[in-house]
Amino acid sequence: MRKRLYNRSSVGMLDRDSGFTLIELLVVVIIIGLLASLVAPKFFGKLGMSKQKTAKAQIELFGAALDEFRLDNGRYPGTEEGLLALRDKPDGLENWAGPYLPKAIPKDAWGHDYAYSSPGEHYDYDLISYGRDGELGGEDEDSDIVSWE
Repeated sequence: MRKRLYNRSSVGMLDRDSGFTLIELLVVVIIIGLLASLVAPKFFGKLGMSKQKTAKAQIELFGAALDEFRLDNGRYPGTEEGLLALRDKPDGLENWAGPYLPKAIPKDAWGHDYAYSSPGEHYDYDLISYGRDGELGGEDEDSDIVSWE
């Protein structure tokens, strides 16, 4: 026999055994899992695109700093000097007015170093992020982000 409790604030009776069954809880968990499996790929796809946009923005920032370096010194930093010449004065540059970047040289969005060469094959300098795989070429998130495009 079930015990029933009277609730003073309502007219009806409350059942002490009321609640969710294990089956009902499992159905809710499965529905939440299905919804998450539909939403998660779209979210992580946006994450990859945002990393590419971050790398492109950093390359543009480096480009502005490199142009300022050239205006002061009459040339871009050589391949041997690299991007570090934007933070630390290379030997023999009397007009160096840096640092040209406010913080240390960051790695790309995937944790790899940027590849810099001057003179470059495509422009006065070439600056490349090799993408997620860290290797030349690739597609989608593995594609290279370059300064000359």
